[in-house]
Amino acid sequence: MIFSVHFGDVAVERELLLTGIGGQGVQLAASVLARALTLEGRHVLSLGTYGGTMRGGNTDGSLVFADRPISSPPIVASAWSGIAMHHRFWEGMRVRLRSGAILLVNAPIFDSAIDLSPYRAHAIPAVEIATAGGAPLAAAMVMIGAYGGMTDAVGIDALCAAVEQSLPAYRRKLLDTNVAALRAGYAHGRPVRHAAWALAEVA
Repeated sequence: MIFSVHFGDVAVERELLLTGIGGQGVQLAASVLARALTLEGRHVLSLGTYGGTMRGGNTDGSLVFADRPISSPPIVASAWSGIAMHHRFWEGMRVRLRSGAILLVNAPIFDSAIDLSPYRAHAIPAVEIATAGGAPLAAAMVMIGAYGGMTDAVGIDALCAAVEQSLPAYRRKLLDTNVAALRAGYAHGRPVRHAAWALAEVA
């Protein structure tokens, strides 16, 4: 994501990369997060890519968000943060994450043998949390909720409003469980602090 905050005349930009496999909800999660940021008055650009097969193929997203209009495209070469739903296409994210980047991985789906020591990595039991809330397929909502809770990049009210606006008509019956997943993820992430807007976090 690009996240931009002013320190004098300096705009701080934040980047988020998302990766997973088709069917895990990565594209919906990226859309909800982008919409939530705009609801809070941020400027956002996003780009989603996915393979020829919707389920089982690669699915990736990148967000750039700021408090000023953004002139650069959301083609992120160096990212402040990442959300990995699955390790299958991890390499494409790994080469673009900066050392010390904030990284949320979907545990235990993400391969625990992968070395995450270069990053500020957090294993989120997203499927477990989503299942406990009655929506096992809403793990991606748990992940973006946890991201918001950890970073204060976006608030829970905006996330909940955004998922209501983003769900297609045929999935409207899943609104309550998706909101529950967002709220549970947000609560899970709150004890960890990586303040997106803080000067100390600029890198």
